[in-house]
Amino acid sequence: MEDKDIILAMKDHPDKGFRLLMAKYGEPVYWHIRRLVVVHMDAQDAAQETFVRVFRSFHTFDGGRSLAAWIYRIATHEALRVMGRGRVEELSLESEGTAVERLMAADYVDYSDLETVRLQKAILSLPAKQQIAFNLRYYDELGYGEIADIMGSTASAAKANYHIAKGKIIQYMNTHE
Repeated sequence: MEDKDIILAMKDHPDKGFRLLMAKYGEPVYWHIRRLVVVHMDAQDAAQETFVRVFRSFHTFDGGRSLAAWIYRIATHEALRVMGRGRVEELSLESEGTAVERLMAADYVDYSDLETVRLQKAILSLPAKQQIAFNLRYYDELGYGEIADIMGSTASAAKANYHIAKGKIIQYMNTHE
């Protein structure tokens, strides 16, 4: 399904259009948020609020920009809102605790793969802007222009955040073997 078809359906038949939008973006947006907030319940809440906002404010969508970038921007703001709310506990994968147990029980990361665990810990150690830029580029394979649109910055700033994040991740991986 092409975004232009979803946009037309949202304008002509909002219920049908929203079902199409959810079919295409529901899972990717959830995982984008989940990589930032980590805890499933928080990610689920933020994803649900994202799509409520998308539906309610679709009339403000500027057809000249990317639908994906617009949705991801709303999702990123929701993820940051949840992160700032303080509901997400500080996680340490070495410590015992309910948040870590929920994280490890939730099929988010394959904890038998130590490289994957180290990568996840490295990403979580980054500042929010670098986490967002890295996740959008590495996992969602978005271009710097779309990342910039999502983050409300420039393509060069998005590229810089990604490359700084990548460097910090490589450094983290090399020093935490």
